[in-house]
Amino acid sequence: MSVAEPRRIVVFRHAKADWPDLNDHERPLAERGRKDAPVAGRRLADSGIELDLALCSTATRTRETWKLAVQELPHRPKTVYEERVYEATPGELIAVFNELPDEARDVIVIGHNPGAQGVTEVLAGAAEGDAAERLARRGFVTAAFAVLAFTGSWKALEPGAATLTDYWAPGESP
Repeated sequence: MSVAEPRRIVVFRHAKADWPDLNDHERPLAERGRKDAPVAGRRLADSGIELDLALCSTATRTRETWKLAVQELPHRPKTVYEERVYEATPGELIAVFNELPDEARDVIVIGHNPGAQGVTEVLAGAAEGDAAERLARRGFVTAAFAVLAFTGSWKALEPGAATLTDYWAPGESP
């Protein structure tokens, strides 16, 4: 693939987690999360984005979210469970993206807040339609995702280089 072709990053926050007496990394999804994750997967499938690669935090709730969401996609991308996505700052997430192979065109990262919202805001130098307004109004709620588009190599991805093209959260119409 040419680095001149557009690339997309889908930033997907895990679905609603439960709060049992476990360490944070091991928290499972709550019942609502188990319902919202497949809905998010269907909405992602409806977007027409054909994902090449999924980078998923190693936390239980992100792995469970992805397992439920990916079943709704027409094509299952290669999934890499990446420890660095757990509790990552926007800068740390950008560093992970900078290491991606240029063969990957469309990538999803399944992670956590505040990193999910932060990296979306840091990368988005522009926005299409009302995506930025909806994100600002709703916040990066559980099971929400944002789509960022940019042109160039992964190594060149930097703050402000992308356009926020879509934002979706549970309860929004398709």
